[in-house]
Amino acid sequence: MKEKMGSCSNVVSMSLMACLVMNSLVFVAYGGDFYQDFDLTWGDRRGKIFKGGKLLSLSLDRVSGSGFQSKKEYLFGRIDMQLKLVAGNSAGTVTAYYLSSQGPTHDEIDFEFLGNLSGDPYILHTNVYTLGKGNREQQFYLWFDPTRNFHTYSIIWKPQHIIFLVDNTPIRVFKNAEAIGVPFPKSQPMRIYSSLWNADDWATRGGLVKTDWTKAPFTAYYRNFNANACVWSGTGSSCSKTNSVSDGAWETTELDAPGRRRLRWVQKYFMIYNYCTDLKRYPQGVPPECKRRF
Repeated sequence: MKEKMGSCSNVVSMSLMACLVMNSLVFVAYGGDFYQDFDLTWGDRRGKIFKGGKLLSLSLDRVSGSGFQSKKEYLFGRIDMQLKLVAGNSAGTVTAYYLSSQGPTHDEIDFEFLGNLSGDPYILHTNVYTLGKGNREQQFYLWFDPTRNFHTYSIIWKPQHIIFLVDNTPIRVFKNAEAIGVPFPKSQPMRIYSSLWNADDWATRGGLVKTDWTKAPFTAYYRNFNANACVWSGTGSSCSKTNSVSDGAWETTELDAPGRRRLRWVQKYFMIYNYCTDLKRYPQGVPPECKRRF
């Protein structure tokens, strides 16, 4: 992959305009406009942007799903998006929202929302890929109905760690464990992607429950995208350093004490799968990063 130079450019919200420095990187904070920030990439008009660029929808029917991607690439920062998921019988559907680079050795940071029968909870599936290798799944139930209202799903990506948040509550921390030989995504800029697609061969109860196409089209909604992140463009080797003002909200190296308490609460009461405790999967011992505390 060609190395690229970051720049603070195209800042679209004057009230949020700020260049942020972290680890010699230039950051740009802004509120999003879907017309300006994203491209609808597939789905033949099943993806739509309306309300002046403030709202986006993706739909799935028997013929096709749909998806979009960011115009920009990012390296480190905080990404927020509000989603309202497919309501009713969403079994067999997957709404994916993630960061990813390209190629066989790509890096990726995943939120995937696995649909279910009416009345049964969604499963929030998270994963981290480094150099093309994932297999770091953690899954959660949510403590609310994600189809009734919009909720904020966030990724904080720093050289030290990745934090997954739901409505600003941390649900997962993946720490940089390069010191013990575990690769960490820190050199490949990534775009933001989202898609709504049919995965009834595995998504709901391992594929036992199939998509009910009489309920189609299935539709998910997006709003209030915000990126507080290093934007990469042009050619070069790194983001340049500049003096700037920080919002201070996400730059701390570790979670504070209230954040750690909320993380423990989510993992105690809402986590339903953790690869780090799957001894059947790893009879010879769990991966090395699992032995480190958050």
